[in-house]
This record gives sequence, structure tokens and C-alpha cells, in this order.
Amino acid sequence: MRSSLLLCVLFPFYSHSDQQLVEDHKLLVLGDSLSAAYGLTQQQGWVYLLQIEWQKEDKPITVINGAISGDTTDGGLSRLPRLLDLHKPTHLLIELGGNDALQGHNPKKIRANIEKMVQLAKQKDVEVMIQAMQIPTNYGRRYKQMFTQVFKDVAAKNDLPLIPFFLEEIALNKELMQNDGIHPTAEAQPMITELLKPQLESYILN
Repeated sequence: MRSSLLLCVLFPFYSHSDQQLVEDHKLLVLGDSLSAAYGLTQQQGWVYLLQIEWQKEDKPITVINGAISGDTTDGGLSRLPRLLDLHKPTHLLIELGGNDALQGHNPKKIRANIEKMVQLAKQKDVEVMIQAMQIPTNYGRRYKQMFTQVFKDVAAKNDLPLIPFFLEEIALNKELMQNDGIHPTAEAQPMITELLKPQLESYILN
């Protein structure tokens, strides 16, 4: 999977007072190709579209896209300290683990890496949300169960919100998936935004 540059979705045309309002909450999305608009332009991806929707509604949330295609929990863990220092987010959505599974990494290692990311964020008083992940059934029932349990366990142990996997229904529709069968199409991105928006809002604004 090709890498994507970090995209910080900001809107310089705000007035000074409006910009202060928008920066009241800052969401960092630490993810892989599913959040990095793989195969699409950044403006087509759900993260960018989410910021647009919040902007239209004058919601005080700025989104920083820290997703890189092909990234693993190892990569996310190594990048997170710099991202936290650079962007100083108030909230973090961890959307990683899929590539670990595709490479056959031990679920215990995946869990340990996510746990470390959670602790790094907590040290900076950043509120964390965990994105549940899923993998195809051809990886074996036992491995699949162990993998999906990782996210449930980390969320439960740390009392964190667990966001349901956003491709669970979309992946069943071939027309909404790219030819690789892994990444959603441009047409699916607004659907992901619509699904995630109220869930993320409820944790960020309440």
C-alpha cells in the first residue's frame, strides 16, 4: 500500500473568533489506508468530509488526519508522540491494526501496541476512542476472533469508547469497494462520514 502524507484539515478563511471556536476540540485520527483515502484524493476521504460537515454546522471540532496507508500499530506507536506534541489534540481516534493482521502479527502484540498508544495519549490528557477492526474470514476463525477481541479488551480495560467497524455493512456491497476488496470507493466515503459523525460527536462534545 502506498503511503499518504499527513493531511491537517484546517480552514484558514475563518475569522479569528471563529477559528478559536473551531479549535476548542481537536480530533487526531491515527489510522491506516482506510482513513488515508487510499486510491482516492484526500478531499474524497471520509476524514476530510467529516471536517466539512462539522464546519457547515459550526461544530467546534478540527480534524487532523494522521493516517498513512500501510501503517501498522508499530508505526502508529512510533509516530504518535510527535503527532501529540505537534498538534496537541484533545481527542484521539485509533484506527489501526488491520495491516498487522494482514501481516499475521500476534494479536497480543497488537494489543500491547494499542495499550501503549492509549497510555501516551492519557499522559497528555487526550481522550481516546478505539475504532473496532475486522478482517476477512479466510484468516481463520480462531485468529479472527482473537483479533477482533483485541479492540474490545483495550476499550473495556481503559473504559474507552469502542466505535463499531465502519465497513461492516459497506464491505458486503461490492459496488462500494475498490477492486482489491479491501478499500471503500469514493461513493462509500460519505456513508462512512454519516455513520461516524454522530458517534464521534457524542464523545467529543458531551
